[in-house]
Amino acid sequence: MSWAVVGASGFVGSAVVSALREAGIDVVSIPAPRLATDLFDAGRLAEEARGHPCLAELEDALRPCSVVVNAAGLAAPGSADTRELRGANSLLPAVLAEAAGRGGVERLIHLSSAAVQGSRPVLDETELTSPFSAYSRSKALGEKALRLRPSGTRTDTGTSLEVTVVRATSVQGPARPTTVALARLARSPLASVAAPGEAPTPVVSVGALADLVVAVGNIPSKPPFLVLQPWEGLTVRTVLEAAGGRPRQLPRWLCRGALRCGYAASALAGGRLSGAVRRVELMWFGQAQAPGWAERESLVPTPRVRAVLGAAAEQVSRVRKR
Repeated sequence: MSWAVVGASGFVGSAVVSALREAGIDVVSIPAPRLATDLFDAGRLAEEARGHPCLAELEDALRPCSVVVNAAGLAAPGSADTRELRGANSLLPAVLAEAAGRGGVERLIHLSSAAVQGSRPVLDETELTSPFSAYSRSKALGEKALRLRPSGTRTDTGTSLEVTVVRATSVQGPARPTTVALARLARSPLASVAAPGEAPTPVVSVGALADLVVAVGNIPSKPPFLVLQPWEGLTVRTVLEAAGGRPRQLPRWLCRGALRCGYAASALAGGRLSGAVRRVELMWFGQAQAPGWAERESLVPTPRVRAVLGAAAEQVSRVRKR
């Protein structure tokens, strides 16, 4: 079995490639084409994908592979809604599914984001979404476009392409700028939680995400269309502590009021502040998630986010001592 990783040079893609090589799996790195689209409708996106000019080249590149991982896309939670954002996060998944199906690939794993469910109280593996920003809307649109190609569709080559969407949560890595920024925040006076600070938070490690992708691709049975990355056991307080901080507890009513004001200000600014406000909301209140397919199949990766946050905290500490 050989795998292809589209977007292999990126933060998540490089971690997936490393995990595959550690598992002794042959892997091919494929650059992601730069796409753009004016479309907002999943049906029209799927139609555009079926006739896209880059299909033939992608089909040839994917043909020798059994499993394809789409780790490409624009990880830009604070981005404005652009043609490029939708091209990378909405159109590209549909194009890859079409190319993979034509090339005889058996399984496509698309990396999406739990941000598609917004501030719902509990993350889960249902189709229900509540996107709150241009980024989360583009990821939700990509999921919808993929769903229009039913998993297991028979192709001209006689194979059946199985499509699985892995919803990553808040993925951290020692050298990732967002993780270093989290460590800086943890050591600042702004580090705080909504009392009592015991709410679960979906902060996870990129290594655990890569292990989950490998497990999804290797399992002999057919995985479901949606797979949510499992929780690594941290709360809003323990995340900031693992990153080197000593968070203050704030009254919940004060936090709720501040968030209402933040979202109102974002609405006046055309939604451009929603990503930042949502990050504060996650710091204060976290977000629970329902056990899913990985838990039922005993495929939960080894938690390692504490070590990742600790490494980021050490990096920040070394910089401050210089």
